[in-house]
Amino acid sequence: ITKLMLCDDIFGRSLFSRKQREAQSAPGWKLFGKVPLRESPPKDSKTIQQEYEARASKSDQSLSLLAQGRRKNLEFEPLSTTALILEDRPANLPAKSEEEAQRHRQEYDEMVAEAKKRELKEAQKKKKQMKERFKQEESIVNAMVVWNNEILPNWESMRGTRRVRDLWWQGLPPNVRGKVWSLAIGNELNITSDLYEIFLSRAKERWKSFRETGSEMESDVDSADRESSLDLIKLDISRTFPPLFIFQKGGPYHDLLHSVLGAYTCYRPDVGYVSDHQMNIIISHLHIKSSRSSIVGVSNLKNTIKMDRIAVFNHMLKYFAAFEVFFEENLPRLFNHFKSYNLTPDLYLIDWIFTLYTKSLPLDVACRVWDVFCRDGEEFLFRTGLGILRLYEDVLLQMDFIHIAQFLTRLPEDTPSERLFSCIANTQMISSNRKWTQVFNALIKDKEMEKSSSPTVKNT
Repeated sequence: ITKLMLCDDIFGRSLFSRKQREAQSAPGWKLFGKVPLRESPPKDSKTIQQEYEARASKSDQSLSLLAQGRRKNLEFEPLSTTALILEDRPANLPAKSEEEAQRHRQEYDEMVAEAKKRELKEAQKKKKQMKERFKQEESIVNAMVVWNNEILPNWESMRGTRRVRDLWWQGLPPNVRGKVWSLAIGNELNITSDLYEIFLSRAKERWKSFRETGSEMESDVDSADRESSLDLIKLDISRTFPPLFIFQKGGPYHDLLHSVLGAYTCYRPDVGYVSDHQMNIIISHLHIKSSRSSIVGVSNLKNTIKMDRIAVFNHMLKYFAAFEVFFEENLPRLFNHFKSYNLTPDLYLIDWIFTLYTKSLPLDVACRVWDVFCRDGEEFLFRTGLGILRLYEDVLLQMDFIHIAQFLTRLPEDTPSERLFSCIANTQMISSNRKWTQVFNALIKDKEMEKSSSPTVKNT
């Protein structure tokens, strides 16, 4: 141990003394080489400031003289880097020939002209956009006056007139949208405020039991009772229009949406809460102040147009088949193009229909789709799909399977509202003198006949 301590002492002293010597003789670094460190006495702040000001003024003078020397032969001062194209070359390089100088002047003039042209084009585009925006706002104000003063007070007598249908097609003003949707949907189910409170209380009890016992305790509940799906609601609410920040926890409409979805799930335990965002979207855009009005709207809408039927797989296949009938009727070239790649409607239509076009269209365009959807029912959802295909037909005809699928699942963010609705208007929902409902019902009837005949075939 004594020997080890002695060695440690010797080597330790030698090592530390070596480090001290190295530190004293360590070189200082400059840009291109080494210079020894210089020791200088500490300076006070006043001395440092005076030295800095002296060096700064000297540097400014030298830069000024250098710039004057370089530019003494110039007749102008370049205003930007673009103008450097007209600079004379330094004295140690050959001067430009007259042809080269002329070419540079021409290139510079062309660049300036092109920049001015782009600026003018952008200004004209912005002016056009502002003009269209003012026109749209004026149209909304005028339509709002007509709806509030003429149509809504006389709803029953005017709702089916050509004038009202034309105004409806152009899009409802935001401040009357909820009222018009409510009147268009009606309350055939006769849902009252008391009934809403009963089912809301039921939902709150189930939520309380989930918190206390956990949702896994619901496994013994009859399969037809889907109230256990209440636990999914809180997960889905945060995904309802996240950019708006009004349905997320702490937002002004979070509790209302949560309550209405819970009450509806208990009102229809046979359906339960389906995580398809349809109910979330309808409720969140009913633009109605009370929870009771919201549940009246969503319950009657889903009952009237049989939205729950769309989510059933067998019925969905019939919807696809009906859609293809009108697809071939309206867009035969594109239909054959899709057929050649074996591209079926389920690749794009499910996402469009299940989310009511909220993921595929801008929000203002989707609102116009919902306006007419409340008036015309489920047929308009599929008509809108055909309108989208018509709008982008020329682009889709140039694509292969992969690019078509990618394009249709992620449509352009700037889909124009007027052009889309023009394409929808040019889409005829009649095939062989049969309307949408007739074609769809015929397909359902054929399916039922196949089912009824299959046991007979087996017996024979």
